[in-house]
Amino acid sequence: MTQFDLNDDTVVVIIGSGAGGGTLANELAQKGIKSVVLEAGKRFDFGDIENDEWAMFNKISWLDKRYSAGGWHGAVNHPNLPAWIVKGFGGSTVHWAGVSLRLKDYEFKTRTTYGEIAGANVEDWPVSLEEMVPWYEKAELKMGVTGKTTGMPHLPWNNGFRVLAEGCRRTGRTDYNSGPMAINSVERDDRPSCQQIGFCMQGCAIGAKWSTMYTELPRAEETGNCEIRTEAMALKIEHDESGKVTGVVYADADGNQHLQKARVVCVAGNTIESPRLLLNSASSMFPDGLANSSGQVGKNYMTHTTAGCYAVLPEKVHMFRGTSVAGIVGDEVKDVPSRGFNGGYYLEFLSLGLPFMAAFLEPGNTGWGRSVARALEQYDQMSGVWICGEDMAQEQNGVTLHESEVDQYGLPVPVVAKTPHNNDYEMTSHAYETTAQIYEAVGATDVYELPAYPASHNMGTNRMHADPSKGVVNAHGQSHDIANLFVSDGSQFTSSGACNPTLTIVALAIRQAEYLAQEMGAGNI
Repeated sequence: MTQFDLNDDTVVVIIGSGAGGGTLANELAQKGIKSVVLEAGKRFDFGDIENDEWAMFNKISWLDKRYSAGGWHGAVNHPNLPAWIVKGFGGSTVHWAGVSLRLKDYEFKTRTTYGEIAGANVEDWPVSLEEMVPWYEKAELKMGVTGKTTGMPHLPWNNGFRVLAEGCRRTGRTDYNSGPMAINSVERDDRPSCQQIGFCMQGCAIGAKWSTMYTELPRAEETGNCEIRTEAMALKIEHDESGKVTGVVYADADGNQHLQKARVVCVAGNTIESPRLLLNSASSMFPDGLANSSGQVGKNYMTHTTAGCYAVLPEKVHMFRGTSVAGIVGDEVKDVPSRGFNGGYYLEFLSLGLPFMAAFLEPGNTGWGRSVARALEQYDQMSGVWICGEDMAQEQNGVTLHESEVDQYGLPVPVVAKTPHNNDYEMTSHAYETTAQIYEAVGATDVYELPAYPASHNMGTNRMHADPSKGVVNAHGQSHDIANLFVSDGSQFTSSGACNPTLTIVALAIRQAEYLAQEMGAGNI
């Protein structure tokens, strides 16, 4: 494999190998641009994937010391696990379920659509849906998203989703299907079709689900233009006297520190680690952290307004047989303020396995108690959804550095603080009622309202904005303050929208690669 010298200052250094970093690395490599990817976790391959929920959770999750703070569920139910994301080769594309939805037009223009919302910090993206459509199409073709762009049929419906869909039909809903998903329904792109194994969020054992682990990253390496260093934790971004970034200090598996010089640095470490790195890179020139003249680095943390809702049906369902997210209901993705909240939400069928159901049904009971036992005894009769709705950006919600505690690398531990907005409470209440209505229409005997799980969708802590005083990066993810510093992950989201973020992250990465190649070719960076 290609190896670049630590003193090679012509390379692009990409921090993180997930949806943003992994896609960006391959896009640049295919254009002949050299890059070094620094991935904090281990290198994974198919041999590491097990159809075991807890084994894979412990193997791939980012379990470094972190704290949850604020008034959200994380501070109560998951005080040391604010996010359920991956530390390893492929990032959270190993873990994601494959849902590939586009943001709606109004979700790019939340300030224009909603106006000023008390207690929130909603703003418009500096791009529109119209501008993003070509990039969404490129992302869908790359990932193999079922539906119109690729022509691939949607995945088959499993029993759990059939029950949900019938409830939708009986209650007059029309927008429900088993896609779009970035999971092959037929052989495509040298990857097999889905075999309905389940365990999608533990890593796809056959590669039917798109993941940078076995698509973008190996392909980038094959060009000879990309080196991927695993167990390489980025500690600090260096800069010169002019403020231009010059390289990244990282720790290897043995704790030894190295400086990789760079022409450009792209931060794609996820919505917690990316602002943490910028804050940890403070200097006399940038006392508040890199790219932080706006004061917005680490702020406006969003996770989606989420919860679970599971119904017990009169007969056996066996919801676990099939794709983890086997269907999506989109009737409620609209802005209708008369419902008591702004924005909308999806209901995504989600087959939680028995171990996770025990853990998440009543988190404080950790799988014990009469009510938990009663529910688990009826597990094979359950069907349920994960509620995924727009989360209002709030400046108070965000990532800061702990004042005294450090991690194994000697870095201040991140503190992830979040307090829900009233909009979240109103939306969740409406979604619970909607889901209960759907399942009661098909004879549900019990409906369980689950609190939110640790956040897999993390967005917003280095937000895009046309105004440098209100955001960290511009429409291309380029820092307003430092021309050769970019953000390439979900932290650049201005609003969360209601849809899963991965497709948008990939579309933005493809677009960013095009811009980077253009600017580097012109000698602007």
